[in-house]
Amino acid sequence: MRAGRGGRDRWMVTYADLITLLLIFFLILYAMSSLDERKYSSVVASLQDTFQNPGTGVLDGGDGVLEGKPGAGGSASGAPAASDGPGASSAAGSGGGTGGGAAAGGSAPPTERELAFRKQEEKLAELMGVITQYINANNLGDEIFVQDKPQGIAITLSDRFLFDSGQAELKSGAYPALRQLSGLFRGLGAIVSIEGHTDNTPVMASSPYRDNWELSGARALSVLRFFLEREGLDPAGFQYAGYADTRPAADNGTPAGKQKNRRVEIIVLRQLQEE
Repeated sequence: MRAGRGGRDRWMVTYADLITLLLIFFLILYAMSSLDERKYSSVVASLQDTFQNPGTGVLDGGDGVLEGKPGAGGSASGAPAASDGPGASSAAGSGGGTGGGAAAGGSAPPTERELAFRKQEEKLAELMGVITQYINANNLGDEIFVQDKPQGIAITLSDRFLFDSGQAELKSGAYPALRQLSGLFRGLGAIVSIEGHTDNTPVMASSPYRDNWELSGARALSVLRFFLEREGLDPAGFQYAGYADTRPAADNGTPAGKQKNRRVEIIVLRQLQEE
């Protein structure tokens, strides 16, 4: 009888254990939710002091992480944090400490691509300067425009400077300017894109060209053939296209806008892009 009664009461042991575990669980939750503000503030202040004050970080003499102030030590380990600019290595080399270590911590030397990009930009800047000087010396500011665009140096020639109305045969008066440009393009080492543009006025019924697409393409081709056949430039350095009236430079709703849209653009393309 006792054994049977003892067996029936075993659930109370399990229940008591469960209640004890629940009590411990809630005590832990309560303890976790209670924050010692004083200890927390002390930890935060210690971390801020470590990261902000020079000379107290992990690296001796290092600069603060949160404040970009130069370190007082001037040692090799503190040099990289001073600057990422081109003058970082020279500034580090002029300070105290070991000169070799400061130079090693400066900016890396330019890559071959960066050097090529700089050389290309120098050539394009020189080209733009020479063309601008030629335009000013010959009073061609109303007929030829030069601009530095993202894709390259764009030389825009008005259609009235190059062609008769509705025609694609070059006028002899345009030869000197084109000859001057061909001399600049010779040995330039860049791709030159020749692009023809028109306004939105349809070609006349008597025109030898079916539409503005053919006219714009024929005008660009005439300029290209001048460079290749008359000046003997390398065909591998050129490309051409006709865009009709799809890329207007001004509003086609005014005569002045139409005149700006009838043009040939000669673009010396950038073949490298800065990383």
